[in-house]
Amino acid sequence: MNYKFPENFWWGAATSGPQAEGRFNKKHRSVFDYWYDIEPDAFFDKVGPDIASNFYNSYKEDIAMMKSIGFNSFRTSIQWTRLIDDFETASVDEDGVRYYNSVIDEAIKNGVTPVMCLHHFDLPIELYEKYGGWESKHVSYLFSKFAKVCFELFGDRVKYWATFNEPIVVIEGQYINEFHYPKVVDGKKAVQAAFNINLASAKAIEEFRKCECSKTAKIGIILNLTPAYPRSNSKEDIKAAEFANKFNNRIFLDPAVHGRFPDGIEEILEREGVLWENTEEEMKTIENNKIDFLGVNYYQPLRVKKRESEFDNSKGWLPYKHFEGYDMPGKKINPHRGWEIYPEAMYDIAINIRDNYNNIPWYVSENGMGVYGEEKFLNEEGMIVDDYRIEFATDHLKFLHKGITEGSNCFGYHLWTPIDCWSWSNAYRNRYGFISLDLNTQKKTIKKSGYWYKRVTENNGF
Repeated sequence: MNYKFPENFWWGAATSGPQAEGRFNKKHRSVFDYWYDIEPDAFFDKVGPDIASNFYNSYKEDIAMMKSIGFNSFRTSIQWTRLIDDFETASVDEDGVRYYNSVIDEAIKNGVTPVMCLHHFDLPIELYEKYGGWESKHVSYLFSKFAKVCFELFGDRVKYWATFNEPIVVIEGQYINEFHYPKVVDGKKAVQAAFNINLASAKAIEEFRKCECSKTAKIGIILNLTPAYPRSNSKEDIKAAEFANKFNNRIFLDPAVHGRFPDGIEEILEREGVLWENTEEEMKTIENNKIDFLGVNYYQPLRVKKRESEFDNSKGWLPYKHFEGYDMPGKKINPHRGWEIYPEAMYDIAINIRDNYNNIPWYVSENGMGVYGEEKFLNEEGMIVDDYRIEFATDHLKFLHKGITEGSNCFGYHLWTPIDCWSWSNAYRNRYGFISLDLNTQKKTIKKSGYWYKRVTENNGF
């Protein structure tokens, strides 16, 4: 079968400021910079974000390399900690302004559309220490001031903005599952932080609408959607999956697209004593500032069932009170991450957006396969032969194509990531890029998947 994609389809990949740039000339630390400084042992091989893939210094060569494998678009992020000098007044750091201007100009010069995200897990540590980070509505306000500065500085050239990347991961990592600093387990704080991030996103969109740049640009949000599938058709399993979808996916998706929270979730959270605090004015801000487009990061599904083991109340309320994970027999697994490979969900996501979210314009903002020890796949010419990545992307693109042919309004596909990048506490354990990175020499080499992707982009399909 011939898989052709819509005209002007986005082909590219995504990274982020903290994962690619390195900490060169950065005056402020993010929560991850700080965590590495105080606990380097928490990071794989003790590798931190100091150099990353050196994008701060090598962005010209890196963007040219991306262009050479067919990119027409590329997402990264503007680091709050690099651009802003004083977080209260939103005064700027001149080197940060120079740097992001140069990156944006270089992308445009190469015919690559820059997509700029404003938050990629990189809250300034000062704002966590002073206010509790996203537990504070004041931080939501400060974020909107940062966003306004970005729109004013770069909005004449950046035509696609995203407020947040994967905000549910901030909630899960910091407040529920202990995989991001400060590794707190507190369901009530998690719920309040979720509300405050929704508010911060809406307030940033509000600033965008006031900006002259909004006449020619669009703003969205990047959400990782992990569709929750019930173990069975029993009422109890379906109910468990419904709550998992509301908490894991819809708590950010519904406010972004519809301006309101998922039906019933506020009643459940209030009944269980953990509902966020809000004002009527804040709810109006969320209602009146919806996104223009949606970015969807998809890696794996969520398999759930009704709770069969007793819920442990010792740590207070957690969303798992309503469901537990289900280990589906016979599933296909990426053994390097332990994640299920289920490309069929790409179609389900496409149809869900078509039917339940106004068929909003959307694109796949991340999809990818992390592999440990890729050097063992080197051929004699020094190229990594990553057929598994080609198979992974092809399978997902087939189901995406099916969704598009059935009317879902998808306009692009970005892999995670262009160049092997630093990945939080996982550092460089798993590699995701079209382009390999030698950590010792910073030499970058196109993998087999990169050459495959170039052919896909030239044909606008396969």
